[in-house]
Amino acid sequence: MASFKPTKVQVYPKLGEKVTQDTLYWKNYKAPVQIKEFGAITNIDFSPVAPHNFAVTAFTRIHIYGPFSQEPVKTFTRFKDTAYCGRFRSDGQLLVAGCEDSVVRLFDVSGKVALRMFKGHTKAVHIADFTSDRYQILTGSDDYTCRLWDIPNATELNTYQEHTDYIRCGVTSKLNRDLFITGSYDHTLKLFDARADKSVMTMDHGQPVESLLLYPSEGLLVSAGGRHVKVWDLLKGGQPLVSLKNHHKTVTCLCLSSNGHRLLSASLDRHVKVYNTTNYKVVHNFDYAASILSLALAPDDESIVVGMTNSILSIKHRKSLEESKEISGQQRRQPSYRVFVKGKNYVPKQDDYLVSKPVKQHLAKYDKQLKKFNVSKALDTALETWTRLRKPEITVAVIKELDRRGTLKNALAGRDEQGLARLLNFLIGNVVDPRFAPVLVTAAEMILDIYQSVIGQSPVVDRQLLRLQELLEREIDYQQDLLEVLGMLDTMFASSLPRKEVPCPGASRANGLAQGESSISRPQVQAT
Repeated sequence: MASFKPTKVQVYPKLGEKVTQDTLYWKNYKAPVQIKEFGAITNIDFSPVAPHNFAVTAFTRIHIYGPFSQEPVKTFTRFKDTAYCGRFRSDGQLLVAGCEDSVVRLFDVSGKVALRMFKGHTKAVHIADFTSDRYQILTGSDDYTCRLWDIPNATELNTYQEHTDYIRCGVTSKLNRDLFITGSYDHTLKLFDARADKSVMTMDHGQPVESLLLYPSEGLLVSAGGRHVKVWDLLKGGQPLVSLKNHHKTVTCLCLSSNGHRLLSASLDRHVKVYNTTNYKVVHNFDYAASILSLALAPDDESIVVGMTNSILSIKHRKSLEESKEISGQQRRQPSYRVFVKGKNYVPKQDDYLVSKPVKQHLAKYDKQLKKFNVSKALDTALETWTRLRKPEITVAVIKELDRRGTLKNALAGRDEQGLARLLNFLIGNVVDPRFAPVLVTAAEMILDIYQSVIGQSPVVDRQLLRLQELLEREIDYQQDLLEVLGMLDTMFASSLPRKEVPCPGASRANGLAQGESSISRPQVQAT
């Protein structure tokens, strides 16, 4: 007697999923380490000096974390109100931050007390950054002004009052100490030269500007605001190059990968998008639990740090080479491997007797029912699997097996209102999926044939049957449109070929029908 063969569940590719080098690169991070802060995290900045600690600005504190520490190694709490934009100097020794109380504070990273306090703004200071010569500070405030300060003398050097709304972002040039750019809620970006009394270039973003980023060459500028991320060519007078609209809510922050080939943007829609800086196509996407306010990448992309509105700091560390190999199965643990091959490397000898041991077959629940020819129970078990796991592949495989046996009609018939409603719910959700349609359309036709006589007895079943009929009719219309397109293409291809190679039009049409014609008959269901 032949042994029972388990139902073969076909593995379908996920629609739209394409594994690329970017997918492998950006997925090569460990599970995130999550740290609870005291308030919404508005800024994250990595120190340019090893060991590359990072400053986290949240509420009235700035915490300094080590690369792998889960507790702050340093804390600055000398703020009377909410702190903003804690940033390191290029030598990693000083840290500057703005505050809601309009005072700018300068800290020694190795100390706790503020070295300098710069007073002059009249409202909250959201932007503070060092110039490339390390001796000046740029600040931007809600009082519509941006200012330059001299660190040694703690004096104000210049004030610019060209913006007409809050200044919420700014960036200084790393190649020229006199150049800096500010972005405002008045929708404009302004490039300033400290040697001039007013801005030398103005660009219109079209939305309140939330974040700015300069490329390492400083020929390109990226701005974020509203749902848009825009790239500007500064060498061509601020000419707009690209406008990206891949987020569903306001884009809050930007950063570049270590090699400058990938641009990252984060938004209130909880997503981080990764763009290829060659063609600005999205190559990867990260999803987080809450709206994102700040984002930073460690040198060499060793970790991704994200700050969210729910006060959670999320840190993802890159897997080491050994961890990646172990996870991918390229490296096995020696003890487990020895146990696995124990006795299997034995070479039989001439006088050995082979004692065979029957291998016990473990069947899934639906296969056990199929083995007993309980076709209705087998289908019910498969539907329960779909309800629990939301994997339609198993249910489709059981329906296909029942159809192959010629017992599908028996499995579908004789169902009560609850069982029929669950079956119709499955078909409605999956019948138009091109992976499952060839199997499920047959089952849908059978159901409409079997249960057409019970229309009117249950409002729930009536609605589902009508919905199923609409889906089938729409699918028929799509296939008819497809056949028309195929016929047009056949005619075009035939007319473009040399005369001696023109195939018979009738044969071409028959071939197209053979490949594209659907066997779906249009059922007629009338609800009473």
